[in-house]
Amino acid sequence: MLNRPPFEDISRSQRLAEQAIHTLQRFLHVEAVSGGALMAAAAAALIWANSPFAHSYHTLWDLPLTIGIGEFAFSRSLHFFVNDALMVAFFLVVGMEIRREIHEGALSKVDYALLPLIAASGGVIVPACIYLGFNTDAVRAQGWAVPTATDIAFAVGVLTLLGRSIPVNIRVFLLSLAIIDDIIAVLVIAFFYTDTLHFGGFVVAALGILLVLGFQRIGVGSAPAYILPGALVWVGFFVAGIHPTLAGVVLGLMTPARSIPMREHPLEVVSRVLKQLRRTDAVEAKDPHRLGQPLRELHVAQRELLPPVSRVQMVLHPWVAYGVMPLFALANAGVSLTASGLYGGTQFILFGTALALALGKPFGIVAFSWVAVRLGWCRLPPGVSWGGVWLVGLLAGIGFTMSIFIAMLAFSDEGLLRAAKLGVLLGSLVAATLGLGWGFSSQRRS
Repeated sequence: MLNRPPFEDISRSQRLAEQAIHTLQRFLHVEAVSGGALMAAAAAALIWANSPFAHSYHTLWDLPLTIGIGEFAFSRSLHFFVNDALMVAFFLVVGMEIRREIHEGALSKVDYALLPLIAASGGVIVPACIYLGFNTDAVRAQGWAVPTATDIAFAVGVLTLLGRSIPVNIRVFLLSLAIIDDIIAVLVIAFFYTDTLHFGGFVVAALGILLVLGFQRIGVGSAPAYILPGALVWVGFFVAGIHPTLAGVVLGLMTPARSIPMREHPLEVVSRVLKQLRRTDAVEAKDPHRLGQPLRELHVAQRELLPPVSRVQMVLHPWVAYGVMPLFALANAGVSLTASGLYGGTQFILFGTALALALGKPFGIVAFSWVAVRLGWCRLPPGVSWGGVWLVGLLAGIGFTMSIFIAMLAFSDEGLLRAAKLGVLLGSLVAATLGLGWGFSSQRRS
């Protein structure tokens, strides 16, 4: 008979370790905490870049990093590896979120997705128009898409700070809108911020995609098996001239939303194997030859209890939320706040970006939603008032991660990029402050 030792027989240090790990796991899945980590990294970058040690900040991210095998060597700056390699994990999670929502979430039915789609369209069009109103020059106008994106982690984190009194459907509306925003941002990057295309890269990317499809066809469910095909897709996009992080979105959208077919249901496999192990003395004898096959069956059954899109996203979430995104913020939010940094019209980029995020986003989302509801195209979700729509619009103005990412694609000039980043930081800060103020005042009124 297999018996777990009673809790009191476990050493005190082991009990404390188990409790600490359990608490940490719960802590890491709180959106407000991940948003706080992102904010802390951005603040650290700003302080560092404006301190007497500012030179060391830029020197660090310009350090060359080389990966080589034999005579082949690939050398880029540390900044490149953060923005173009590590951020693939962020875009992979974005692609998986889109895939899951299309399969069974808020985007699975047209009538559910119509209002967030129309609202997100307003949240893209109006900020772009405001930005272009400030920046009619052809060079500065390249940044029109910078204030059109929403940072899901920041926005949901701020919403979480408002407490559980916020209706669940407001959170669902915000998530749906932010995911559609991400889809639009990905399409914008692909179509408007892609250089000259090279056919050879598409061949390599197609080979990687075919390998992924082939592995899925034969029932390969182990995530590490897809690392090589995923790397081929990344290399193909890089060679083709498409931003390589979009490989993450493609792979995320290809991740199956259903578990691989099995001859038995995973729970039946678990039950059968446990009965088999209880009838033998293999566990007590610790015989690896007799335990090998049952343990492999248990591993596969445990893996297939969740579909791959949920399983991989759950594993990647803490690494992306507390590793990749804060590192991205630390590498890119360090901009100089000195007035000498604004010249030659760059102040219009700053103010245009900030106003487009803080004002254009909420007005675009609310106005387009109001017109859609007024014309009878869709209805507000149950429990969501127009005050709730304003709250979603204000929080959608937090465009930190994706907005800075687009800014780096839009501007090669350091002065223009610095102004765009300052505009994103200022606009996101104002949007978060207004969103919190609106949320708390709404709670007091109700």
